[in-house]
Amino acid sequence: MRNDNHQDGFNLSDLRAGLALPQTLPAMSEEDRVGLVNALKDKLQSLAGKHTDVLETLSAAVRKRVEVLREIQNQHDELEAKFFEERAVLEAKYQKLYEPLYTKRYEIVNGVVEVDGIKNESSVETLAEDKASEEKGVPDFWLTALKTNEVLAEEIQERDEEALKYLKDIKWCRIDNPKGFKLEFFFNSNPYFKNSVLTKTYHMIDEHEPILEKAIGTDIEWFPGKCVTQKIVKKKPKKGSKNAKPITKTEDCESFFNFFNPPEVPDDDADIDEETAEQLQSQMELDYDIGSTIRDKIIPHAVSWFTGEAVQDDDAEIEDDEDGEDEEDEDEDEDEDDEDEDDEDEDEEENGKSKKKSATRQKKSGGEQVDRPAECKQQ
Repeated sequence: MRNDNHQDGFNLSDLRAGLALPQTLPAMSEEDRVGLVNALKDKLQSLAGKHTDVLETLSAAVRKRVEVLREIQNQHDELEAKFFEERAVLEAKYQKLYEPLYTKRYEIVNGVVEVDGIKNESSVETLAEDKASEEKGVPDFWLTALKTNEVLAEEIQERDEEALKYLKDIKWCRIDNPKGFKLEFFFNSNPYFKNSVLTKTYHMIDEHEPILEKAIGTDIEWFPGKCVTQKIVKKKPKKGSKNAKPITKTEDCESFFNFFNPPEVPDDDADIDEETAEQLQSQMELDYDIGSTIRDKIIPHAVSWFTGEAVQDDDAEIEDDEDGEDEEDEDEDEDEDDEDEDDEDEDEEENGKSKKKSATRQKKSGGEQVDRPAECKQQ
């Protein structure tokens, strides 16, 4: 994020420019691809324009070489645009192949169909087994999968869990106008809210380097006394107050369902103060992190998150990253040790030279050591 200390306010465009987030692109037409390449060129030219004063200091020969480098960059950008296009087509292809598998998962989790071998089992004998045989599908499947992920576990409060037990499926899809993606949370009929589907939509800007523009949630229709995003607080009346009854107040509280009430970015470019802008950026980055985690990790690998296997995979990735960092740290430590040894050798050489000089001074002064100035003693 750019920090302009000379400005009194904080421009909204600066906030948005700081929210660049990874996002793949949907399939583009030839016209869109050409537009993307041109946008890349314009962006490079605008960046180059900011450093015009530097380019003007270059010699004619060096400036000519930079122009050739620009042409090479343009060729790279054209290839990159094709890469985005082909990747989007490939992702769309496999997304269709995933759908039948997601449908089968949904049917088993929610007890729509039974897997082979269950119906033909012999009759149960104990009451506990009778109760287990009455369970349909996989109870608390999505709640368990969500809670197993570290990012999402921090957002799910104890008061959220009973409501999330009614979650029966999560889906996502791309949107083109404006570009972005939408998450859909499907719920069984429950005593907490009327909605059967809660959605979260992310709008992105800048086709080449997608930037989060805003997120749109859902107004949850809570049943009376069932809202988990608010809590009732009773406070004692002030001393001397005529009203002796406790004061009842409703306050917002932490909840996973706050995810459907995302932070709002003003539509206009009115300046906002820097502190508010930084807070808003932090909230939006966290909000996107939650949404992208659900899209990229939970939905495609829900079974692995339910069983806990996905955690082991995540931990293995983290360990690999940490091992790489440790090796770098060890290399740095070895370099520092080598430098320290070199410094010690230099110190020993200097001490040897000092002793020789001191002996020489003693000889020159008739065996008496020459006193150093007071400033040197103090140092």
